[in-house]
Amino acid sequence: MAKAMGLNTVCAYLFWNQVEQQQGHFDWSGQSDSAEFCRIAQEVGLWVILRPGPYSCAEWEMGGTPWWFLAQGRDVALRSRDPIYLDAARKYMREVGKQLAPLQVTHGGPILMVQVENEYGFYGSDTEYMGAIRQALIDSGFDVPLFSCNPMDVMKNGLRADLFQAANFGKDPASNFKRLRELQPKGPLFCSEFYPGWFDTWGEPHHFGKTPQFLTDLTTMLDSDASFSIYMVHGGTTFGLWSGCDRPFKPDTSSYDYDAPISEAGWTTEKYYETRALFSKYLLKGETLPEPPARNPVIAFAPVRAALSAPVLDNLPAAIDDEAPRNMEAYGQGYGCILYRTKIPAGAAASLEASAIHDFGYVLLDGIRVGVLDRRAAACRIQIPARSKDSTLDVLVEPMGRINFGPEMSDKKGLIAPVTLGGSPLKSWKVFSLPLDGKMLSGLKFGPAGADRAPAFWKATVNLPSTGDTFLDMRGWGKGVVWVNGHCLGRFWDIGPTQTAYAPGCWLRVGENDVVILDVAGPADPTIAGLDTPIIDELRPSMDFAAAH
Repeated sequence: MAKAMGLNTVCAYLFWNQVEQQQGHFDWSGQSDSAEFCRIAQEVGLWVILRPGPYSCAEWEMGGTPWWFLAQGRDVALRSRDPIYLDAARKYMREVGKQLAPLQVTHGGPILMVQVENEYGFYGSDTEYMGAIRQALIDSGFDVPLFSCNPMDVMKNGLRADLFQAANFGKDPASNFKRLRELQPKGPLFCSEFYPGWFDTWGEPHHFGKTPQFLTDLTTMLDSDASFSIYMVHGGTTFGLWSGCDRPFKPDTSSYDYDAPISEAGWTTEKYYETRALFSKYLLKGETLPEPPARNPVIAFAPVRAALSAPVLDNLPAAIDDEAPRNMEAYGQGYGCILYRTKIPAGAAASLEASAIHDFGYVLLDGIRVGVLDRRAAACRIQIPARSKDSTLDVLVEPMGRINFGPEMSDKKGLIAPVTLGGSPLKSWKVFSLPLDGKMLSGLKFGPAGADRAPAFWKATVNLPSTGDTFLDMRGWGKGVVWVNGHCLGRFWDIGPTQTAYAPGCWLRVGENDVVILDVAGPADPTIAGLDTPIIDELRPSMDFAAAH
């Protein structure tokens, strides 16, 4: 699709936390097989610009930084010369080199350039740190040109003479390149991120880029023989639990459609054809553009009721005893949900208050939801009703992705102590880890679905006569995560703007397909349907469990 639009290069991000999910264990298989991605690019006639991090941003969980830095026994200074961080970053870069250094253009491969860090000027100004990451890449076998990228306003921060500078901007290339020339008088002009749209966050409208201005600015760069990378030409989907969170706390949707020229499901758009028509005016003599590939097959299916459910409270693992609740990372857990439980005595209605909640805490009293602790609120407090007897208090914490940009990246998840009831600290907690991984899902005990809206896993079986891409209609569901045949499609939330979950046809099969849905808020209609078009711009603020939002 990119080649047929007129591009000659693809930029490839790597995400450190995807390949080293547990410290010291690297996995480059499956979705992490970056070498295979680069080989495919070369096969279709594209060069590659590699963006390995160690920090990547991209609205990805913690910007690609591994969660286990938050469980080191002390606060680690991320993106710095802190020995714990820098030593781990060097080890990661060595593994990157093993996988991808042989694929550089200097060795017959497609990789032309490698980026050092990502928009570091927004975060810090330590030139020695940038030099250390640059040297780590060289030591890992990278001998192609290295570069760093920043918006012009922060490019001076961490600026080094031994790193080529590329500028990130979304408009006005003439002015931005003029400023770039003031810092870098010689060499090619390169916009490393030129924005045709923008990413979406939950509860906000879907973003649409201004296509006429986008095309005008592309023309300006083409006429001045500048280089540019369209961010994104294809946004796609942030599958799994990898979607990040914008600062200070605006969780990103799993759909990363971005209003890009190539849609989330890989379809051509009007913007695609307009961009292709522009590029066709700048082809070299004798050069032609191939026709865009046809869409992958698309299917729809009628609504299917989720006939089975597995309540969260009936599927808890062995408990960890703790005097006071700690963040999720302190228990060795990186992702998923976590439940905190304690006993409270009979008594009058009182205020339950925590130091903080990261990010949503569904509070249940003897299994019945009485409120939600919400990170978006000014105070982490709800009212607990009167009790005539001792009661069990559960707080099911649903973290969203960690903040992926800025100093708030050290975003520890969970129920943050002290936790008080009526001003008195609550002690003697039991903590249950719910990682939402394959092992946990395979161990769930499903039974006939009930009618209550307690947090639960739901299961539907969808019979398909043929396979193809589809978009799961999530409008009857509340908030949570959805899987198809064991593949995590990402998060859903009834407030929108995304109301569907993209399910690639390669993850479906003829015959029975298992759809599992964790709904922490509870569905209004526990049915699932497959649509042939996505819904990515439908806000429903009245569905929010917090009226203030």
